[in-house]
Amino acid sequence: MASNLVKAVRIEQHGGPEVLQVVDVEVPPPAANEVTIRQHVAGLNFIDIYYRTGLYPHPLPHGLGFEAAGVVEAVGADVAHLKKGDRVAYGQSPIGAYAQARNVPAAQVVKLPKGVALDEAAALMLKGLTVQYLFRQTYRLQGHETILFHAAAGGVGLIACQWAKALGVKLIGTVSSPEKAELARANGAWQTIDYSRENVVERVLELTGGKKVPVVYDGVGKDTWETSLDCIEPRGLMVSFGNASGPVSGVNLATLNQKGCLYVTRPSLGLHVNTPEKLNAAAGEMFDLVLKKKIKVRIDQRYRLEDAGQAQTALAARKTTGATVLTLD
Repeated sequence: MASNLVKAVRIEQHGGPEVLQVVDVEVPPPAANEVTIRQHVAGLNFIDIYYRTGLYPHPLPHGLGFEAAGVVEAVGADVAHLKKGDRVAYGQSPIGAYAQARNVPAAQVVKLPKGVALDEAAALMLKGLTVQYLFRQTYRLQGHETILFHAAAGGVGLIACQWAKALGVKLIGTVSSPEKAELARANGAWQTIDYSRENVVERVLELTGGKKVPVVYDGVGKDTWETSLDCIEPRGLMVSFGNASGPVSGVNLATLNQKGCLYVTRPSLGLHVNTPEKLNAAAGEMFDLVLKKKIKVRIDQRYRLEDAGQAQTALAARKTTGATVLTLD
């Protein structure tokens, strides 16, 4: 493929959605370990906002986004597992997925099975692999547990509801409205708690017969930290995997002792899929559930590349449900 110009989002400074600029960038031929992907759909995630605001620092100027799906246009000399024309997706890449085409390290790219659409894959890779590592690696659910999962009607949450149900796990999901509660239950949540109207800790005690839960999965962060700790049974695990409401800071280890000798971990996807073998195993388990119709990808918002700022605003304001994607064609 000759070098060509494509549209991509770039930021030159940190700030609000207004810092997103759509510019023309040149895509050079792929390096030996890369593939060039003509991208059709990019996934939108909270982490994109963290990089835009500077909460997660990265040298400026830079692109945004870590998740996309498309078709391989060119293959680097050392790449054996992919070929031109393959339908592919990734959920962990160098920053810059908001682009019509780009080069990506081939080790981070998976081939899509027949039956998984490009837009599904773009909405699924980062969020679905997040649920995979949370449920199958961080705390390996066996199928008899009752768990608490915050923001159960969001992009990660709805996949978590379905995956928990597929495993035979009772997921209690927190939500912010009756509509979101209904959505979470329709996707497999065992029970929901509307934190705008109900006391989460009291409801968890009621739902578990006073036992609390062995693990809480918390992608919200600052606003839910204390509540989460109060929902965990003695020697249980607090999994803090995101900071949609702001980062958790000033963690006092003595508090973990007082709340019941709790364990805490702050994991992220990267380390759980940092080899092609680990990535393919995790993605394979996820795609298998999609092909068996145990997980349906719900894309409730679609935006054009030029409207990426609007898309991020809606996500940050908790106006979205399910997944949001950018269409790049």
